[in-house]
Amino acid sequence: MLDIADELNRWVGQGRDFAVATVVAVSGSAPRQPGAALAVDSEGTAIGSVSGGCVEGAVYELCRAALDDGRTVLERFGYDDEDAFAVGLTCGGTIDILVTPVRGGVAPAALRAAAGGEAAALVRVADGPAPLLGRALLVRPDGSFDGSLGGHPELDRTAAAEGRALLDAGRTGAVTLGADGSRCGQPLTLLVESSVPAPRMIVFGAIDFAAALVRVGKLLGHHVTVCDARPVFATAARFPEADEVVVRWPHEYLAATAVDSRTALCVLTHDAKFDVPLLKLALTLPVAYIGAMGSRRTHLDRNRRLREAGVSELELTRLRSPIGLDLGARTPEETAVSIGAEIVAHRRGGTGVPLAGAHTPIHHDENAPAPGRIGSVA
Repeated sequence: MLDIADELNRWVGQGRDFAVATVVAVSGSAPRQPGAALAVDSEGTAIGSVSGGCVEGAVYELCRAALDDGRTVLERFGYDDEDAFAVGLTCGGTIDILVTPVRGGVAPAALRAAAGGEAAALVRVADGPAPLLGRALLVRPDGSFDGSLGGHPELDRTAAAEGRALLDAGRTGAVTLGADGSRCGQPLTLLVESSVPAPRMIVFGAIDFAAALVRVGKLLGHHVTVCDARPVFATAARFPEADEVVVRWPHEYLAATAVDSRTALCVLTHDAKFDVPLLKLALTLPVAYIGAMGSRRTHLDRNRRLREAGVSELELTRLRSPIGLDLGARTPEETAVSIGAEIVAHRRGGTGVPLAGAHTPIHHDENAPAPGRIGSVA
């Protein structure tokens, strides 16, 4: 439910009653991953999605029922081979949906945290004894928590520890506790939804290609910074959609700013005096993606200069250059799509080949985090 936290937090502020249906488990091919949610308020307004349209109507009615009777339910939807017109997923997968009314408890606090950009995890009982179903904890980065799953206090501590572990990784997913670990005599499945700040994309080089890449980066859910040493080009007026525009030598800025394992660095300067010191530093950092623009001739010359500057062959293997996938791109917008596509493929383990005629899975990343607020370890 944290994937629609902004709107749900507004509903809480307006005093609306609502029910939320959340994907808690996926098997086979399915359009949405654990954490995806659909919410319905008492007036019948709906936001979000759990299946891309396959079972939305049935889930909508489950939410209306939960608002009426106050009950939390767990429902499974899958493809019916005998009746293709039955409610189910025509893509052939199976999803489990937890439907619960939200009228108080820790859920509104979790929504406020997520909407405010704070790091937090919402841990809910997704499967187990009926009295515990839907019970929740709000877990903070330091391991402290609010709420209770309604069982033994040690269950709360165990659940909080599991929630903190996934929160540290920026991931959302299910955790199963055995009968002993659950402290209630029965196995429990917990859904842990992590809310983390947006991953960073830092674009070096205030050029027209950068303006297009800013738009693509925002579309992909990144917090985007543009950095260039030339004040005449690095202006907020030229990059109105960027979260930050920094006038500074690129390597100096990179040395001073915070990056992590989800950060994407896109070097569009293709000027040795900027590129070499910047990439020499970047290739030592634990970031997700490092790409550099330039022709193949520029790439070979840049690699030579980097080797001369002391960059190792192992470090050079991390550099995506020339940047982007081969889409035949020419315009800044097409090039930005090419770069964004490579970042997604690199993060998700995709091949970059057309899906038509291929025999590879459509979804590669069952254990990879998603870029924005919610990650997935379904």
